[in-house]
Amino acid sequence: MNQLQTEILNNVWIAATWQEYITIIDQPQYEEKGKSYYFDGHYRIQMTPIGSDHSCDHYVILFAVGYFLATNNIKATVRDNCTYRKAGVLEVQPDISYHLGDNADAIPYDTGIVDLNIYPVPDFVIEIGSTSFKDDITKKCLMYEQLQVKEYWVIDVKKSDIIAFKIETGNTQRITQSIVLPGLSIPLLKELLQKTRQMNQSQAISWYLQQITQ
Repeated sequence: MNQLQTEILNNVWIAATWQEYITIIDQPQYEEKGKSYYFDGHYRIQMTPIGSDHSCDHYVILFAVGYFLATNNIKATVRDNCTYRKAGVLEVQPDISYHLGDNADAIPYDTGIVDLNIYPVPDFVIEIGSTSFKDDITKKCLMYEQLQVKEYWVIDVKKSDIIAFKIETGNTQRITQSIVLPGLSIPLLKELLQKTRQMNQSQAISWYLQQITQ
């Protein structure tokens, strides 16, 4: 950028240096609102208000995966809208992120922005895609591949769908069963989302619990 922008374009990738990006997100109007990403010399700020459908799917997936973790005694720490930073290179703020196994206790409390030059990247991340869906399955997928996250899901809010990827540099693939959480069925979670369009969340979750305890 030739000069610092004072009005940020929403949901658009804009070329900038790392320092220009940091200067922008440190402005009061962006510091505590919205989500921001930096990748490949570009930044994106998402200031779109979170809608009802997005927030509902966020809760249902968070609960369903959390229940699976707890009942299978899988060590995990889950973070909601946490910022992960590799200074000068990359910054991400996934809707949901998981550190699993030995990484579950790697990041201490009283940590603000997670410095990826010190702490491990999440093993598994989820983006809830409503207004940002196209970006979530394209550029953000490349971004998480570069970050070397092991598994990445995009929740397609409009279609009640889950697009899941096993992340490997140069060989990222669609999957229907979780790799990092063996036994977790992605089609079953997709069906759970579809149930929430037909009944309230408590009823849909009750149905889900019946399926996994049979």
